[in-house]
Amino acid sequence: MATPHNKAEKGAIAKTVLMPGDPLRAKFIAETFLKDPVLFNDVRGMLGYTGTYEGHPVSVMGSGMGMPSIGIYSYELYSQYGVENIIRIGSAGSYTEKAKVFDVVLATGAYSESSYAKTQSGWDEDVTYPSEKLNGALRDAAEKLSIPVIEGTIHSSDVFYRENKEPYWQKLRDERGCLAVEMESFALFNNARVLGKNAACLLTISDSFVSPEITTAEERQTSFTNMMKIALGAVAAL
Repeated sequence: MATPHNKAEKGAIAKTVLMPGDPLRAKFIAETFLKDPVLFNDVRGMLGYTGTYEGHPVSVMGSGMGMPSIGIYSYELYSQYGVENIIRIGSAGSYTEKAKVFDVVLATGAYSESSYAKTQSGWDEDVTYPSEKLNGALRDAAEKLSIPVIEGTIHSSDVFYRENKEPYWQKLRDERGCLAVEMESFALFNNARVLGKNAACLLTISDSFVSPEITTAEERQTSFTNMMKIALGAVAAL
């Protein structure tokens, strides 16, 4: 059952997977929130664990950074391991004063200039979409926990460092309605669409293009607990 990127045996991964970018965040979530977590993968340092949350089986696994990385891991989880639901839980940079550091954003679409979806499956659109089923479960969980969630389109970028110093993000905000930027969800949503699976993206604002606020690497790894609680709360409804 193993792939070149995942050594898990058949049945070792739950139907629902929470997927942060950072494998150390996956380790933190497993050890902090899951009962009896078991490591199922450490190939290339991409840690994955399965345990239970309030009696419900759930797995958590890192995706790495960028669309090619999450594209590989999510495709294999869906197609080789029988995973039905992947909830990306990541960090994002805000494009608007509406979304401040530590706020939680639920993606209703992922806009991208990336050619990932066209190359992967011939998809010519520049927006991919999450599963309404998963988004509904996340909304319900957030409401039960009384945690505010900001909803809207996000920007999935292929590039972190740009030589063009023009404020490109203002156009993305004003013309495309993008609330924030991250680097994975466009590919994740595409893979779910192609394979008939479910995907969602829940983000915590870690820094801002309109404010000097910023979080540390340690805070991003361990302190985004509201996002984690919402995602885990949704597991029971799936």
